Amino acid sequence: MSGPPRWETARNLLCVRLDALGDVLMTGPAIAALKRARPDRHVTVLTSPAGAAIAQYLPGIDALIVHRSPWVKATAPRARVGDDRVLLARLRTRDFDAAVIFTVYSQSALPAATYCYLAGIPLRLAHCRENPYGLLTDWAPETEPQQGVRHEVQRQLDLVARVGARIDDDRLRLNVPAESFAKAQVLVAGLRLGRNARWALVHPGASAPSRRYPPEGFARAADLLVREHGCHVVYTGSAAESALIAEIRAHMRSPSHSLAGRCDLGTLSALIALAPVLVVNNTGPAHIAAAVGTPVVDLYALTNPQHTPWRVESRVLYHDVPCKNCYKSVCPIGHHDCLRRVPPEAVARAAVELLEGTPQGERVRVAQGAR
Repeated sequence: MSGPPRWETARNLLCVRLDALGDVLMTGPAIAALKRARPDRHVTVLTSPAGAAIAQYLPGIDALIVHRSPWVKATAPRARVGDDRVLLARLRTRDFDAAVIFTVYSQSALPAATYCYLAGIPLRLAHCRENPYGLLTDWAPETEPQQGVRHEVQRQLDLVARVGARIDDDRLRLNVPAESFAKAQVLVAGLRLGRNARWALVHPGASAPSRRYPPEGFARAADLLVREHGCHVVYTGSAAESALIAEIRAHMRSPSHSLAGRCDLGTLSALIALAPVLVVNNTGPAHIAAAVGTPVVDLYALTNPQHTPWRVESRVLYHDVPCKNCYKSVCPIGHHDCLRRVPPEAVARAAVELLEGTPQGERVRVAQGAR
């Protein structure tokens, strides 16, 4: 007669991370630890459409299930009634041995835990603030923020360590395809920056208005990089961010370059890996920079404390405010002082400091690591 299911024998594993790109990327080390605990383990990640876009490049993931969940901010507005029944049926057919549900501390794991329970997944692990009773077999009581706040990467590593999954190298990793590097190199060559030119990649967009440095601030910092430090400035962003980049460039008194709308996510990741330095808001590309080893100037709105660049050369710039850690997508006070009061001179100075750092070639080799 067989005994109760055990984590060390769980081969078919489901990891649930239904958030945005950066959240999935910061869960990468924990997923890698789960894979390392049993190398023959088959790891499926249940994630959002934005999460799936980056998850395809994470080491240790064998399959993806893409789902828009009504209980998660990143996808709630576009979730459709009935999709959850389809998801449940799909989970039931996959015969998962175990599920790990990854959340930030302000989220509840119980909706996802309920689906895993109804799908008959024997082992279910998550952080949870309230007693989950039978919904979780392995419960990590939620201690944040009352007992301190961990970096998001550390939070998820601590969770999987409860079931014996640990890893020696906890840096973020991306497997950027060679064809993405080839596309990025063509884009850079087309800019005609010149041999051994110094340049900075600037990504001024962010999904939340509260996390966007003012356009005139970006323009002033870029002018300083060009005029006082002989640095070329290259902007990047989605097609939807083209107007923002055009506005910033219109404020500048110096020439600059724009690759807005010209990169898919793989090419953007490769472009970040090729860049000597990235200047960015607290958004997904900041974590891509950490994963490919590119030094990053992070204009870090104080909406939350746990998403700073992880294990990479960086400068985190903000103005301390009494309303910090508001967790709001729109500044509730309306002043945006945590970013607006960061001097452009400080941004340019931080970028120049990082330009004198790690050789570019070493970072690119890390970015193209094997699965």
